[in-house]
Amino acid sequence: MFEAAELRQKVSKEEYDQEEPALREALLKAQYALLAKPKFPVIVLIGGVDGAGKGETVNLLNEWMDPRHIKTVAFGAPSDEEAERPPMWRFWRALPPKGRIGILFGSWYTQPVVRRVKKLGGKEEFLRSIDEIRHFERMLAAEGALIVKFWFHLSRAAQKQRLAALEKDPRTRWRVTDQERENFKLYDRYRKISEIALRETSTGEAPWTIIEGYDQRYRSLAAGRALLESIKHRLAGEQPPLPAPAPLKARSGARNVINALDYTQKLEEKEYRDQLEKLQGRLALATRGPKFNKRSLILVFEGQDAAGKGSTIRRITGALDARHYSVIPVAAPTEEERAQPYLWRFWRQLPRQGRVTIFDRSWYGRVLVERVEKFAAEPDWMRAYHEINQFEEEMATSGAIVLKFWMAITKEEQLKRFRARAKTPFKSFKITDEDWRNRKKWGQYEEAVCDMVERTSTNIAPWHLIPANDKAYGRITVLRTVCEALQAQL
Repeated sequence: MFEAAELRQKVSKEEYDQEEPALREALLKAQYALLAKPKFPVIVLIGGVDGAGKGETVNLLNEWMDPRHIKTVAFGAPSDEEAERPPMWRFWRALPPKGRIGILFGSWYTQPVVRRVKKLGGKEEFLRSIDEIRHFERMLAAEGALIVKFWFHLSRAAQKQRLAALEKDPRTRWRVTDQERENFKLYDRYRKISEIALRETSTGEAPWTIIEGYDQRYRSLAAGRALLESIKHRLAGEQPPLPAPAPLKARSGARNVINALDYTQKLEEKEYRDQLEKLQGRLALATRGPKFNKRSLILVFEGQDAAGKGSTIRRITGALDARHYSVIPVAAPTEEERAQPYLWRFWRQLPRQGRVTIFDRSWYGRVLVERVEKFAAEPDWMRAYHEINQFEEEMATSGAIVLKFWMAITKEEQLKRFRARAKTPFKSFKITDEDWRNRKKWGQYEEAVCDMVERTSTNIAPWHLIPANDKAYGRITVLRTVCEALQAQL
């Protein structure tokens, strides 16, 4: 795969001086056209061997285009804040919005390759990481992102020559560190592992461009041309080929998990008060204990309108340290959030270790309200099932305890609560015209919920379906589930 990038290709100074001004002008025009119609972001990944000109290329692209509209992020070892969250958290935060260009110097490829080269992880871990990257990039492409991936390559002999030249010059000697010297000793293994990674992730929606880094002028023009052509093709409306999501299985005869719940269960007031005090005490101790400092807790609340999500959340937060939890009420996305992939606004809210985050509605809006109200096209909400499962798996793998609750009430109970809210002045804000409109689509939402539970209730993050016609019973059932999950995992 790398042989074609070891020919020591060169560009003369005359040829470079002739082409460079026109290439710069064309890139700048393309950047401004992207800004004028911000329909997609451009994500440029910079990878390759030491000494192949990665840093110089990043600087050059910022020089050739308007750097005010380029988001350049260089990734080193994770900080403490980053290490306490899923590995992809810091990359999600660096994604550019629609209309902008993001240059990621080092990326989601670095850690899997380095771990495999240095034998810190096995073959299965490496291949699993590569598979996750493939799915991640497919999701970005499906959300409209243009992904341009550059790998700057040098042969072993050329890299040795390049590092020696850098070390010899007092002005560049600082760039050759002990890490670069150690990496050079592992050149053959880096080459082998990197070739596997590139071969497995050079896809139709996110292909790799391998650029020989031997000659600076050749390298610069090759990178500039490739970036320009990619942006021009996308501005012209060309889209990468994407596999269609697997079709939903017909639900005829399938069990309706919502209707199957027992809505008659109740708790008497005294039992409710006793249970509430005991369970809040258990929850307080569990989240303040030393073992929880290495974990995090993510609670997801979904359910029909007026099912008691808010009041249940308040009983949970009543047992938590106010400094260590946050409640995220999820409404329609803002303009900033619409400029990013739909999971972006949830990734940025994930808690550090020792913290609790509670989502009052969540990423499941994509397969519920966006599906029913047709805010998302069918291929988009259909592929979301897999993307959500992968998102939750990444949370759990990083140490998060993920608990998902569907608060369920009957149609009759909902009507009773709607009418009560409308008559109570301090609760009237809770009932809107949208709530009444949603009620008319009860059957469609019920079908969407059943599909959601079937396709996203996993061993890592199962759904807990809570019959909540009796508010007291619903609250206690949720609290008990949280306490038992914490006890089992801590």
